Amino acid sequence: MQRLTVAGRLLITALILAGLYFGFRYFGGNEALRKLAPKQSEESASMPKTDDQESSALTQETSASDNSSSSGASDEATTTESRRSFTYTPPAPNGGKLKGVVELGASGFNSFIVRIDEQKNWKLEKAEFGNSLVIENMASDEDIRSGLKSYIGKMLDYGVGSRDIHFVVSSGAVKAEGTQKIIKALKSLNYFVNTVTPEQEGSLGLRSVLPADYYSNSFVVDIGSGNTKISWKDGSSTKSLETYGAKYYQNGTSDETVTSEVKAKAKQIPEDHRKTCFIIGGVPFELAKAVRNGKERYTVLDAPSAYKLDNAKSKAGLNIYKAVADATGCDQFVFDWDANFTIGFLLNLSK
Repeated sequence: MQRLTVAGRLLITALILAGLYFGFRYFGGNEALRKLAPKQSEESASMPKTDDQESSALTQETSASDNSSSSGASDEATTTESRRSFTYTPPAPNGGKLKGVVELGASGFNSFIVRIDEQKNWKLEKAEFGNSLVIENMASDEDIRSGLKSYIGKMLDYGVGSRDIHFVVSSGAVKAEGTQKIIKALKSLNYFVNTVTPEQEGSLGLRSVLPADYYSNSFVVDIGSGNTKISWKDGSSTKSLETYGAKYYQNGTSDETVTSEVKAKAKQIPEDHRKTCFIIGGVPFELAKAVRNGKERYTVLDAPSAYKLDNAKSKAGLNIYKAVADATGCDQFVFDWDANFTIGFLLNLSK
């Protein structure tokens, strides 16, 4: 054969390259090229997905989450996953009568309208939580009167009789400046103000939150701003102890001091009463809100270590919760969204 000319060699090279190109496209080269285009993939990921794509993405995300859990997730995630549900259903009232109560607490006014039957079965019909500057001694007498009239008016409009509206000052609020202003304003409106001791408040909280089926194996913790009440049933009587409230930091009290005292009080709970803790109060409300499932009546809190809080009062309340958990070894803390010590006050009324 004669030697190829330069032009011939170039022609043959061009033919070979053309053949490779068309062969590559025919046997799936398009797919390979797409895989080599990361910029296009990133752009498509940010675009709206079809229903099928959304379903596929959700399946992959769930699968990845499951794999992460089985291979060792963080303590916080593990705690949340292991949190048990609480399915107790309290007996509903048969008919009954509407009664109202306003709690004058260390952080403000809270009002509750409850239907109670003759067997003392009850149901919360309406609740209103409000903040007040009264406790901080920053409101005038007229501010107090108008605020109280507002609470009373709403209850009357709801159908509560004027004689069935009650006012209770919490044991924590009794210690606060400004409480006497409230009592004076209520007396001017012809209402009697009920005051309770910490022991009575603990007993009333237990009356509303602890189901009879749990009298023999559980206890109650009410973490208020001014104090914390720990209570349990001892036969037919109720034992109640008082310790620091969630605003202890305002008095310069250290976390360590509070932890030590709370643990000492909590250790007095009989060991056979530590199965379940029914917990109420402002800080437990915040903790339960973070993990509540829908509109459930009872929410099982996560372990104290699972919560990351910034607010000073919340962190103080969390410290109290942790001290109780550590001292008792109880691993089921159940928050009741409806119960309150003032409802226990209503239940204790003769009529």
